[in-house]
Amino acid sequence: MTILPFTRLKGGPMDYTPGIFQTRLSYYGEGKKNERVHTTLVKQLALYLTMPSPVQMAADLPSNYRRFMDAFQFIKDVSVDWADSRYLEAEPGDYITVARKAKDREEWFVGAITDENARTAVIPFSYLPVGKKYVATIYEDGKDADWDTNPQSYRIRKVIVTNKSILKQKLAPGGGAAISLKEGMKEDLKGLKEIK
Repeated sequence: MTILPFTRLKGGPMDYTPGIFQTRLSYYGEGKKNERVHTTLVKQLALYLTMPSPVQMAADLPSNYRRFMDAFQFIKDVSVDWADSRYLEAEPGDYITVARKAKDREEWFVGAITDENARTAVIPFSYLPVGKKYVATIYEDGKDADWDTNPQSYRIRKVIVTNKSILKQKLAPGGGAAISLKEGMKEDLKGLKEIK
């Protein structure tokens, strides 16, 4: 999944089906006990940004989404058409971080994914308008997340970012981060930490 953005996606969007929350194939009565998709739940959210598709979908069973409704909120919120795209950092086969502006509204979304190695993504927000504060809802791998041993460990947090902010975001092995950015009203910003 960290090579396709540099190969198949060079010519534009492709058909891809992210959003798999249950990664153990034996859960469905298929495959061997240890067969699984090499991803964390949060990486599946980030794929909506790193692997743009002209027709987005939610690829898992409704029962699996009901188990993780707070994470499913990102799939409900993410745009399917983009006015602007920024590639923030990338190394073919290893990692990629992309920011995209929704075509139909003043919102940005960020997706970061890594290969089987844990890493820290460095995410700038310099593309945001000067002088405005945004609430960043960050869907991140949990401290114990790992594509193989604990793919469904995640955490959701909110912070304030501006065009001067730089976020250092940890990604689990086979993991990722997905961020939605909405301009914050005064009441939205109360009690939230600002990332410098």
